[in-house]
Amino acid sequence: MVIVTIWITKFAPDTVARFAATAPDGPLAGVRFAVKDNLDIAGYPTTAACPDLADRPAATTATAVRRLMDAGAVPIGKTNLDQFATGLVGTRTPYGACHSVHSPEHISGGSSSGSAVAVAAGLVPLALGTDTAGSGRVPAAFNGIVGIKPTRGLVSTRGLLPACRSLDCVTTFTRTVAEGAAALDVLTWADPEDPWSRPVPPAPPPGVASRLRTVAVPAGDLDLDPAHRVAWQAALRRLDTVAAQVVPVDIGAFLAAAALLYGGPWVAQRWSAFGAYLSGAGVDPTVRSIVTPGRDVTGPAVFEAWERLAELRRQTERIWLDVDALLLPVTPTHPTLAEVAADPVGVNSRLGTYTNFVNLLDLCAVAVPADARTDGLPFGVQFIAPAFADAPLLDLAARWCGEPTRVDDRPPAGTTLVAVVGAHLTGMPLNRQLVALGGRLHARARTAAGYRLYRLPGSGVARPGLVFTGDGPDDGIAVEVWQLPHQAVGALLDSIPAPLGLGPLRLDDDTTVIGFLASEHGVRDAQDVSAAGGWRAALRADPA
Repeated sequence: MVIVTIWITKFAPDTVARFAATAPDGPLAGVRFAVKDNLDIAGYPTTAACPDLADRPAATTATAVRRLMDAGAVPIGKTNLDQFATGLVGTRTPYGACHSVHSPEHISGGSSSGSAVAVAAGLVPLALGTDTAGSGRVPAAFNGIVGIKPTRGLVSTRGLLPACRSLDCVTTFTRTVAEGAAALDVLTWADPEDPWSRPVPPAPPPGVASRLRTVAVPAGDLDLDPAHRVAWQAALRRLDTVAAQVVPVDIGAFLAAAALLYGGPWVAQRWSAFGAYLSGAGVDPTVRSIVTPGRDVTGPAVFEAWERLAELRRQTERIWLDVDALLLPVTPTHPTLAEVAADPVGVNSRLGTYTNFVNLLDLCAVAVPADARTDGLPFGVQFIAPAFADAPLLDLAARWCGEPTRVDDRPPAGTTLVAVVGAHLTGMPLNRQLVALGGRLHARARTAAGYRLYRLPGSGVARPGLVFTGDGPDDGIAVEVWQLPHQAVGALLDSIPAPLGLGPLRLDDDTTVIGFLASEHGVRDAQDVSAAGGWRAALRADPA
C-alpha cells in the first residue's frame, strides 16, 4: 500500500541518478533514503509542511543528511510531517494526512509521518526523522518498523528547522535494528558548529553497562486501550525470554516529567523557533493555536518548570541504579483519522504519555515492533536507557527482534570480570575505586541460588558480606559485574578488609567470575539481610 501524501518534494529520476553517480563508496553505498522536510538539502526548500516556506531553497545541506551522503547513501526526496514538527498524529499538514500502511482508517503517527511510511511501504530502507516528544517513535510503532532516538546531541541538528531546540533529536527509521545501527554509526559525530552537539564520552557514564540484562517495567496498570492492553501483556511475556531479570518499578516520576512538556513552558521555545511564521496563510490552525501561547510564557514560569524537572530527574536517577533499561508501550492507543479530527489536541496529547519524558530527562530510546494487536494493527514498544547507552541499548533491541547482536559477552583482552555486591556498587561510596582503577560496568546480574547476604558490624562505610551457604534465596542476590584491567585486581584486593576477600562466585547464568565474598566465621554475628535481595534494597529497608 503506497500513501500518496508521503512526499512534499520527490526528486526526479535524473536528480536521484546524479546523486547516485557522485556518491562515494562508503559504508552506506547505494542506500536510498528519505529526508523529513524540516532538514535542509541544498537547492531545495525546507517547508516543515508550511507552504509559505516553499519558495526558499536551502543554501546548505543539514549535517545529518550530508554525513549519510558522504557515506554513499542517496537521497530520493523530502517527506511529509506534522507542520513544524508539532504533533504526534501525522494529520497537521496541508500536504495531506498520512495513514498507517496497515490501515487507511488509522493515523500514521507523527510528526515524522512521511519518513516512517516511506520505510514501512518499502520505498526506501532508511529515512531520517526527528524526535522532540516522540516523533521518531510513534510513527515507527504505528507502522511496524524500528525507530531509533539517540541521546540528545549525538547526531548534529545543524540544518534542522527546529521545533524545540534544546530537545530536538535527528532519528532514523529502518526495517531492522541492524540497518538503523549502521546509519547511526555514520550519523554520530560531535559537530563543532552545533552548540547542542555532544561528543561520545571516551568511557560510558557510570551505571551504563556493556550488556543490558536487567529491564524495568511499570509496577502498576497503564492507561491503555483494550487492544493495546492485550498486546502489552504479550510483550511482557516476550520480555521474559529476552531479559535476564525483569524488575517492576514505579514510573510516576517519568510520567510527571512527560506532563511538563505539553503543560509547561517549553511551548515558548517553539514560539522562539518558528513563531514568526505563524501568521502566514499556510499555517495549520491547530499548530497555530498550540504554539501562539508560547509568546506569553513568563520567565518565572520557565524556571519553575526547570526546577520541577530537576526534582523529577533526581527521582528517576534512583531507578537507573538498579536497572539497565525501561520497557514501555510507545503509545496508549492507535487512533483513527476520524478520532483525531474530532479532538485534535486531546488525542495528540494522550499519544505522548509514554514518549514525552525521554528527551526532557536526557535518555535514549529505540522503538521496535512487538506482536500485532488482536485487530491486526501493529503494536510497538520502546526500550529506554540513560544518555550514551545507545550502543548496548541497540544490542538489547536486536535481541528483542531476533537479530544478531554486536556486543561481545567476553571481556576485552587484558581484563577480568569482578562481581561486586556492596559498597562498590554504582552510586555507593567505594564505586569510585573501581572507576579510578579503569573499571567499567559489564553487566547487572544476580548470583546463582544458595548465597546469603549479611550486614557486617563495624563503623565507617557500611559493608555486606556474601557467603555461599547452599540455602540462600532461589533468585539469588543482586550484584554488578565489572571488567577491570588484570593489574587492577591486585590493587583492589589489597584494599579489601577482613572478613572480605575475592573468590569464585557463580552467577545466575551459570558462569563463574571473581567476586567479593566473606568467610563464614566472619558473618557469625552479622545480620542476615538476604530477604532484601541485594545490598541497595537492604539499605533502603533499613539505612541504620
